[in-house]
Amino acid sequence: MLGLLPIALIVAGPTASGKTSLALALAESLSPQISCEIVNFDSVQLYRDFDLGTAKPSAEDLARARHHLIGVADARAPWTAGEYARQARPVVEAILQRERLPILVGGTGFYLRALLEGLSAAPGSDAALRQKLRRRTPEQLHRLLLRLDPEAGKRIAVRDASKAIRALEVRLLSGRPMGEVWSDAPPQPWRELQTLRLGLAPERAALYERINRRASHMFAGGIQEETRRLLAQYPAELRIWTSHGYKQACDIVLRGANTAAALAEAAQEQRRYAKRQWTWFRADRAMHWLAGFGDDAAVQAEALALARAAIHKDC
Repeated sequence: MLGLLPIALIVAGPTASGKTSLALALAESLSPQISCEIVNFDSVQLYRDFDLGTAKPSAEDLARARHHLIGVADARAPWTAGEYARQARPVVEAILQRERLPILVGGTGFYLRALLEGLSAAPGSDAALRQKLRRRTPEQLHRLLLRLDPEAGKRIAVRDASKAIRALEVRLLSGRPMGEVWSDAPPQPWRELQTLRLGLAPERAALYERINRRASHMFAGGIQEETRRLLAQYPAELRIWTSHGYKQACDIVLRGANTAAALAEAAQEQRRYAKRQWTWFRADRAMHWLAGFGDDAAVQAEALALARAAIHKDC
């Protein structure tokens, strides 16, 4: 029994920081007194068939605990943050009804926010409009956003094309800036769910070295072959092909790009993405920061102590 108040653990942090390792360590250490189930909030691990470039947990890791929302979506019908929240909430509620502990794991902060804090009743996504916007570079999107919605343009990073596209989509479909739309229909948070938010914060140079190694392993492990095989099923214009690793693999397969140059670009993009993730999660004042990687024994012990204290407090 977890008590009357529903509670979930959250393991967040930048890419390659060891989130899966920490989540599994928590699940196994809390067992058998508390049974845990892991719920993914990584926006690319949602998609089936795309494995190497999304760094999904291995088959061995998936067997160590029950996992949800990994490889469940079709890349030809991409999910929005709102769709993720609609799918994830009943999954978490079902885990709680089984008197088990949900552990939410991932690095897509906007998806986590959508689930826990809700989203404004802004216009839904428009596939045709998004396809037109994706033909522009991130810099072109940002310049357009600054012209149409200056406040959103100041808030969104130049290279964050996905957020820029969403802000432009809201502006063009509603005729109003995103801030105004949100003010008129504020999000409805999931107030009944208590959370313990654990953020991984390894030393930056060490994280970047892991990112570089992961990128090298990805390209040595056959992402080009996976890309070549999947392009027969999934057209090259789909959003999934713009994600880190797959974008560069497409450059190799479709345009004959140099492998070493593609690898260097993939690693650089992942380092930039890690920096944006840090910025996002640092803004969450409820986050308990753990100084190290998720596979560090000391970090796991600290996280376990925090988890047990939070669970016992709410029992």
